[in-house]
Amino acid sequence: MAFDFLVPVKDKVLAYSELLPPQSLGKSIHKHTEKKGFPVFANATVAIFGVLESRNAVEKKPVPLDVDEIRIQLYRLMKGNWNATILDIGDVEEGETVEDTYFVVKEIVAGLLEEKIIPIIIGATQDITFPTYRAFDKIKNMVNLVSIDSRFDFGQDEELISSHSYMSKIITDKPNNLFNFSNLGFQTYFNAQEEMDLMERLFFDAYRLGDIAANISLAEPVLRNAHIVSLDLTSIRASEMGMGKSFSPNGFTGREICSIARYAGLSDSVSVFGIYEGDNSHQGFQMIAQIIWYFLEGITFRVLEHPTSKSEDFTKFTVPTDTEELIFYKSHVTERWWVEVPSILPEHTKTNSPALLPCTEEDYLEACNQNIPERWFKAYRKGLN
Repeated sequence: MAFDFLVPVKDKVLAYSELLPPQSLGKSIHKHTEKKGFPVFANATVAIFGVLESRNAVEKKPVPLDVDEIRIQLYRLMKGNWNATILDIGDVEEGETVEDTYFVVKEIVAGLLEEKIIPIIIGATQDITFPTYRAFDKIKNMVNLVSIDSRFDFGQDEELISSHSYMSKIITDKPNNLFNFSNLGFQTYFNAQEEMDLMERLFFDAYRLGDIAANISLAEPVLRNAHIVSLDLTSIRASEMGMGKSFSPNGFTGREICSIARYAGLSDSVSVFGIYEGDNSHQGFQMIAQIIWYFLEGITFRVLEHPTSKSEDFTKFTVPTDTEELIFYKSHVTERWWVEVPSILPEHTKTNSPALLPCTEEDYLEACNQNIPERWFKAYRKGLN
């Protein structure tokens, strides 16, 4: 069983946890220990685990990621008014081969998903996104992946899978269960024109760093339909992460990335949250811990809602266009918006593409002025393929 490969939380972390105040996260997290074994999975909400695999890093890691120090920074944070049951199930160490590690990660994630537990993965390199995607093979036919990254990570065709080319593996590997890929925070000078052209040809969505930073709420509807969220920490500016050499002067601020993490937690579709490409700096450890904290807070305030015209929890708006009517719904509970685009209803497509797309109030106002966002047409074209 894949869970047998998980190494328990280290004694030094457990000893630190014993000294924490009762209100801290460290006191409430149920831990996998050498002495007591695995915590009970029944009724658990999330399970945190580390993945120390880094052999497919583009730039070789001089030292392993210190997940124990990340745990210490997370444990010392104060728990919110949450009802989530949080597990820390330990770490996956490097297997005999990278493929062995991928297999173990895939099986662990699949096992947690079957138990309705959300994995929070702290990984050394972002290629671990690939086995987390493959974990859905027997669980969900079509998967939406959102990457928070300054790069698209398609790489070159001849490249082996790496932290900068794992997306090429995802879109070519069989069975192909990827329905949509969205990128939040790309920086043009890090991406070849061929990669941007590929994003267009595949009808994938990309949002520039400047656009998201100018209006952080743009990230919310993108994350609302995501099943996997993969965060490359190098999308955060160097000054926020302790000035590591892997980081760039430009990127998200700490406040922005924590807001995005909270949006990811709020999404009732997000089933896996991965955090990758960190380095061993005290400030970086704190940032990762706070990102996890905000994701956990988002989970606590999730609201399961599905807009219908018969529900009193939603207001329905009809917007006539040149070709057809668009139906918008606004939730009275969360004030979130959806649009029903008739062209992507299941009877018009070869997939079970959802009829409802998350959107914003700004989208509704633009539609009233006959300005229809391009991404809705992308969803339609994707459904026809």
